[in-house]
Amino acid sequence: MAKFDRYFLSQLMVLFGFFSLVLVLIYWINRAVVLFDQLIADGQSAGVFLEFTALSLPSVIRLALPLAAFAASIYVTNRMTTESELVVVQATGFSAFRLARPVLYFGLIVAVMMSVLMHYLVPLSSARLAERQVEISQNLGARLLTEGEFVEPVSGVTFYIRSITALGELQDIFLSDTRDPERQVTYTATRAFLVNDAGETQLVMIDGLVQVLQAETQSLSTTAFDDFAYNIGSLIATPQERGRRDSHVSTWELLNPTPELLVETRRSKAQLLARGHDRFSQSLLGTVAALLGFATLLIGNFSRFGVWRQILAAILLIIVVKAMETAGLNMARGNEGLWFATYLPALAGFVIVWFLLFWATRPYLFKRRQPDEAIR
Repeated sequence: MAKFDRYFLSQLMVLFGFFSLVLVLIYWINRAVVLFDQLIADGQSAGVFLEFTALSLPSVIRLALPLAAFAASIYVTNRMTTESELVVVQATGFSAFRLARPVLYFGLIVAVMMSVLMHYLVPLSSARLAERQVEISQNLGARLLTEGEFVEPVSGVTFYIRSITALGELQDIFLSDTRDPERQVTYTATRAFLVNDAGETQLVMIDGLVQVLQAETQSLSTTAFDDFAYNIGSLIATPQERGRRDSHVSTWELLNPTPELLVETRRSKAQLLARGHDRFSQSLLGTVAALLGFATLLIGNFSRFGVWRQILAAILLIIVVKAMETAGLNMARGNEGLWFATYLPALAGFVIVWFLLFWATRPYLFKRRQPDEAIR
């Protein structure tokens, strides 16, 4: 690798690391706030919160890397143009295509990172995250054993505990069940314990009162008890067992779907093929983003007002490529024979990059020629 290529590549990698860190933090904080509200509200510990945010991190990085590559390419190219570094290199005979070589190396590095994420880390972390979500949703203690708060584990049921002793004794219990509109039941007790009996979780209440309100007659009946067992397993809707999602399946399985996989994922063959090929396309888009940011800034003459027009053009081109990505993915999902449509945005991106570099090499092609001045 030439010295200029190493220098340019090192500048790109440094800025790529910086922008990646900033974008990942922004995405991660937004995701962490949502997870914090969900998990802490359900009584989960900080360890569970950190585990969930760590499992969601590969998906966040997948979104941030192409944008970071695009931003790094624009920033470094703009700085080197402003400081006349690219001008000096071009004066030595380097064409626009030759200048793009270190950017291509950089884009290939980003593509390798994206491939590792798309084909391995994201499916693995997403599958594990789904498993943990099911485990958490089945955890009665975390959702119900919340001191000093009225919780509603299911619609129509309200549960309250004043405090929990070090021995696990629940003090001052309130349980209201209004799921049956014709018959509303309220349980109160001074003490209670959670007991596992034959796989069923029982709430054993001590020294309490049951109040039953008949809606039709508006009559209230009360019954005092010394001890009473209430099955609280029904308070948590146990999620139905289902197979893997298509986002959790390996790329090889997606590209070679079996009838069993179609039933398990509840997806058509076209949808699975589109998902598998889209993982390759997403990896290529990291290279496209880097080259597109570089090539666009080579267009146009030097201006003391900067290259804001080229930057806006680069952003517009990225939007066009992303729109083509959505259109191509929808086409592939609708017809299994159109799986190649997932590669249209990457192909279009490379064509745009080639055209921009060709334009930068021959800037006179699109300039309006001025007529010769009349001889006086």
